[in-house]
Amino acid sequence: MRASVVTVHGWHMPGLELALLERRLRAGGLEVHRFHYASRRQTPEQAARSLAAFVEEVPGDLVHLVAHSLGGIIVRHLFTVAPVQRPGRIVMLGSPLAGSRVAARLARNRLGRWWLGAALDRGLLGGSPILRGREIGMIAGSRAIGPAPLFAHMPPPHDGFVAVDETRGPDVSRHLTLPVSHTGMLFDATVARETLHFLDRGDFLP
Repeated sequence: MRASVVTVHGWHMPGLELALLERRLRAGGLEVHRFHYASRRQTPEQAARSLAAFVEEVPGDLVHLVAHSLGGIIVRHLFTVAPVQRPGRIVMLGSPLAGSRVAARLARNRLGRWWLGAALDRGLLGGSPILRGREIGMIAGSRAIGPAPLFAHMPPPHDGFVAVDETRGPDVSRHLTLPVSHTGMLFDATVARETLHFLDRGDFLP
């Protein structure tokens, strides 16, 4: 059975930061396809519509999704705008499904709202649709390397941008916290290994 994985980057990122993780996914036997979107100009729902069109062109009997940060919120929207998808599992990496305290703090002023852009709309402030009928594994980080505490009170543990409690949601079937930072998780071998295991088995390693 042919299996592909679509990777979805986070807010204000080009996607190049996913390269090492993608290489490890390929080494695990998956065909990898990277989706890019304009995180400040497209709302999560608009990005999800573009993602739906992208996924249609991806080959494979199974199409998994691996999404970092805001990317996980876009994946939530995907199954609302295009609910009929091929089988596959989902791994989210540090996605603030419950809303981001940092984004909420920045959104209090005009400059912050401009900087975050369209990502606020049913995205970084919360309100994204609950995703039903799919196995979702969430990997959160507990290494507090990042500027988030300068902008908002961040209850520990957090990854420097997103608190662990912000990554929880009723649609997350398995949750794992690892000692990695928000960006560092993309380069971590354990994160890649756990991602592959979840895509294959629907669970994280014991």
